[in-house]
This record gives sequence, structure tokens and C-alpha cells, in this order.
Amino acid sequence: MGKFVIKQTKTGYTFSLKAGNGEVIATGGEVFSTLASCKNSIESVIKNAQVANVEDQTVEGYTVEKHPKFEIYLDKKGEYRFRLKARNGEPIAASEGYAAKPSCKNGVESVKRNVVDATIVEPEPEA
Repeated sequence: MGKFVIKQTKTGYTFSLKAGNGEVIATGGEVFSTLASCKNSIESVIKNAQVANVEDQTVEGYTVEKHPKFEIYLDKKGEYRFRLKARNGEPIAASEGYAAKPSCKNGVESVKRNVVDATIVEPEPEA
């Protein structure tokens, strides 16, 4: 079972999605000013990831999918990455870099599986 881990930073809140084995499989796309807005973004990831198609931008002449979608692309280092875009086209989650495309595709599938029953772990209140 996956879990969303919310972290408090100096400027707000961020989140990451961890698989059952503790590995981070996606992170939120921004720093949120409030805990509520961070949680709203997590809810958006949960909702959109389950219905999103995959658009593989590394293939010549790829089919452009409607939002929401996972986009697989090559970064500047030549690593494969994915980003999840919401219905409005805004990026809401992203992956680390992968050396091989099959690993990146596995990451997408892992997100889809892990968001279904993911728990949300909030930061400890500061003393």
C-alpha cells in the first residue's frame, strides 16, 4: 500500500508518493503555502492518476492524449521521466530520472496502483 508523505519546509509544504517498499515513486510539482492546498493537490493526483492515459513523447509521431495524462519524456541528461498532468493541463506530480524506458513505465504503473488506497501522512506539529 502506498502513502503520501507531506513534509513541511521553510516556505510551505511538499509531498511525495512512496510505494509499499518505501521507495519514492513521484513528488508533487510545487511547494504549497498551506497544508490544505497540499492535501488538495494529493487528492487531485489520486483522482487523475487512476484515469490517466500514457503519452510516450519519446516515440516519433506519438499520439497526443487528452488530459489527465502521464507524459513520458527524455530529460536533458537523457534519462526517462514521467509527469502527471491534471484535467486542466497543470503538472501535479513528477518522477525521478530512469536510465531505461521500461523502468519509467513501471513507475507510472506503480503510481496508478499505489494511489488507490494510499494513506496521507501529515508532518508532526512543531512543538
